[in-house]
Order: sequence, then C-alpha cells, then structure tokens
Amino acid sequence: MAMSKILGFKPKDISWYQRAFTHRSMNQKDASGNPLNYERLEFLGDAMLGVIISKHLFKEVPNGNEGYLTKMRSKIVSRQHLNELGRELELDKYLESRISSDQFGENIFGNLFEALVGAIYLDRGHDYCERFIRMRVIEPHVDIERLEGKVMSYKSLMIEWCQKQKKAFRFEIMEDQGVDERPHFSVRFVLEEQVVSRARETSKKRAEEKAAQRAFYALQDRINAKTNG
Repeated sequence: MAMSKILGFKPKDISWYQRAFTHRSMNQKDASGNPLNYERLEFLGDAMLGVIISKHLFKEVPNGNEGYLTKMRSKIVSRQHLNELGRELELDKYLESRISSDQFGENIFGNLFEALVGAIYLDRGHDYCERFIRMRVIEPHVDIERLEGKVMSYKSLMIEWCQKQKKAFRFEIMEDQGVDERPHFSVRFVLEEQVVSRARETSKKRAEEKAAQRAFYALQDRINAKTNG
C-alpha cells in the first residue's frame, strides 16, 4: 500500500515520514547529533490522537460526564486498538531497522501508527491530522454503543467479579520450558481450587489476560446471572 494511499493525501515534506519509520537501531542523527527515529514522533502522535478523539467524543456524547468520556477515549486509543490499526495498514513494511522484524513485539504496530500521526501533524498541520484520524480511526472503528460494551481488561473484570462474589481465586504463573526461541509463560486461572482456564504467551501480563478472557467465557453464564440478578 503506497504511503499516499494510506494518508489520503500527498506529503509535502517526506522527511517526517522517513523519520516516522526509522528505528533507533539505525543510529541516525541530525547535524546537531540528535537522534533521528520515530520515538519523538510517537510521543507527538499520541498527544494528537488524544486531543482529536476527545474533541469527537465531546461533540458526539453531550450528556457524557468527564469519567465516561475518559473511559471511552481510553478504549479508542488503547494499545491493543492502535496495534490493530497499525497492523491493518501493514506499517511494519515501511520500517527501516537493523533488527529482524520477528524480534519486535505487537506494540511496534501501534508505535508506528502514533509516529505516523505525529509526522502528519508536523507536515500538514492540525486539519490534515484530524482528517486522517477521522478516516482511519473514527469513521471505521468508533461506534459509541459498541465501545460502551467493550471489555478493556478481562483480568480486571474477573478480579472485580471474584471479589464481589467473595470467591477465592489466583493466577498461577510458570515459566514455560518449551522449545520456542523466545521465553514463554504458562498461566492457570484457579477459582476456589478448580482450574478454570489456561493460557500461554510471551509475557506474564499477556498470559494472565488471555487466561482471564478464557475464564470469563467459561464462566459467562454464572457471571451474567450474578450481574443481572
């Protein structure tokens, strides 16, 4: 996918986009010795996403209080969602790096998406930045009713439910001794001494979240019955 097709317009200063897809491993510097990579653009893009999404929610949900608007914004700009957006646009194909692509985690997609937003802002200003975010984020993905029901963290949901129901639970974490090059962790979600679900991932956090999600679906009827009752 050509960059102009991703953007929806023709860039003026291509150097910002080159920087947005330059990894720190390239060790590029400007004339003053400052690093040239996507990390500072990522910071700027994160801020621009927050502002433009906040503006959209402020207008679209006039009865939403501060807490509601903050929660909805968090769902839209969550790391998981940004990773999905970056993967959808195949942004990793443009990345210049001395590190093999299989060494990057999922967050590289979201990082590049934020860096791209930062590059757009510096190249063409706020209006073009807002136009891009509307085209790539708001119009295809922001459905207020659907987002209201979206679970941000199954682990938090399961912990809250167990505590409310006064049920003993724990996440049992074990380092996986498999044959994979990258270390893996196995997690079991145990409810009242019964193993409800298992998961295996490359980090403890992701393994716990996956185990919690599987536990939620395994116990969904009980959880919904208690919640609705």
